[in-house]
Amino acid sequence: MRTPETVRVETGVHLVSGSDTNWVIIQDGDAVTLVDTGYPGDRELLLASLHAVGADPSAVAAVLVTHAHSDHIGSAEYLRTRYGIPVLAHREEVPHARRDFLQQVSVGRIAAGAWRPGVLPWAVRALRSGGKKETPVAEPRELPCDGPLDVPGRPVPVHTPGHTDGHCAYHLPDRGILITGDALVGGHPTSGLRGPQLLPRMFHHDHGRALASLSALAATGADVLLPGHGPVHRGPVRAAVEHARGPAG
Repeated sequence: MRTPETVRVETGVHLVSGSDTNWVIIQDGDAVTLVDTGYPGDRELLLASLHAVGADPSAVAAVLVTHAHSDHIGSAEYLRTRYGIPVLAHREEVPHARRDFLQQVSVGRIAAGAWRPGVLPWAVRALRSGGKKETPVAEPRELPCDGPLDVPGRPVPVHTPGHTDGHCAYHLPDRGILITGDALVGGHPTSGLRGPQLLPRMFHHDHGRALASLSALAATGADVLLPGHGPVHRGPVRAAVEHARGPAG
């Protein structure tokens, strides 16, 4: 097993890169909030990343879901059943996490775009990491509607529909940090763009809403972005949003 790539963003906040997907560890004393969990095949990397920052899985108070794609909730149900950790998602994402329905790019759409540079190698890695494995969360919990959550780090949910109906970013206002999931990424193997950007159109359930949700991110005033794909981005979120809007319009 390779060593997880862990970036210390600031004291108690780490961005970890798994198989083309990131997750975030937020520490508050001995307690932890985990935002997303990577692919199913990232489980050992996920556990190793917790140990690397001095945390045990039993210290995780909650798993917060940005959205319920397999590369973001791959170990959520494992953590829920093995350690009794609650898994929280926006109310519109809860049925998606249960797999009452699926809003995820189809094999057909991937095949249609396979001519694009990077798509085929990414698809092969995704399959090897469990990208087509069923990963439902049996009992996801609905996030409270407003204000900071009563979990380590006290992140504030920011509903950013488009990539999925219930996609949710998480803002750490006291730290100026915004965890953007797939609402705004720092790069992707299937994209030739650099810097803050929307994922390629084929990945979004509703591209128009994804584009509109950039305004909700800009309104946070954050200046450090932790995306679901790509590196940490340091700089005003408003500028990052404007950069992303250019080629995405």
